[in-house]
Amino acid sequence: MVTGSSNAFNQIIEKDLDKLMTRTQKRPLPDSRMEVNEALIFSFIMGIVGVFLLSYFINITCGVLGLIALISYTLLYTPLKKHTPFAVFVGAFPGAIPPMLGWVAATGRLDVIAFVLFSIQFIWQFPHFWAIAWVLHDDYKKAGFKMLPSLGGRNKSSAFQALVYCISLLPISLLPFFFHITGIISSIVILIAGIFFLSKALKLYKTLKVEDAKALMFASFIYLPVVQIAMFLDKIN
Repeated sequence: MVTGSSNAFNQIIEKDLDKLMTRTQKRPLPDSRMEVNEALIFSFIMGIVGVFLLSYFINITCGVLGLIALISYTLLYTPLKKHTPFAVFVGAFPGAIPPMLGWVAATGRLDVIAFVLFSIQFIWQFPHFWAIAWVLHDDYKKAGFKMLPSLGGRNKSSAFQALVYCISLLPISLLPFFFHITGIISSIVILIAGIFFLSKALKLYKTLKVEDAKALMFASFIYLPVVQIAMFLDKIN
């Protein structure tokens, strides 16, 4: 509900910009299927109820984390997208809170392990979002969004930065093993997934082709659930 509220507020703020992009023209607000007041009421109710449920039925730390994610996504990340590529860095913070929140919900502790899970998802988001931004670059330009890390757009600099974050993800993704959260089997799976992800980023750096950015994008879709499922299965065993 908190995530839905964040996304709904995002669409309210960007309703006029969504009309300009092919990808978003059919959303309820730009397509006039919903009034702004209706969307606002819906968004506030979802956000308030979501934060309440996290706070009351789990613990107050989860409620605070959910509220931080909602506010930072809506009031910081969303307006920054038109002004600076730095928006992706800002947006990575609320985007990485869910696994941290899950750990706190399960254990009641905001400890080093929570931050390890946060860090994996935080770093993963950069090649993930930049691959999407590469594929949709022309559409984003219609709305004036600066989503690729280089102002030059689809160039070596943008591809290099995606590559660097994929390389950084390899040691960071093995932190659960070094903190004795998971064992060797999940670490091998995670390492293989990381090398696969990295290979797609390397290919994009070499070619700068949209189809290779799309391959990196789909690799990012595969990578995160594989890593999280591997850690989960290792933990329950």
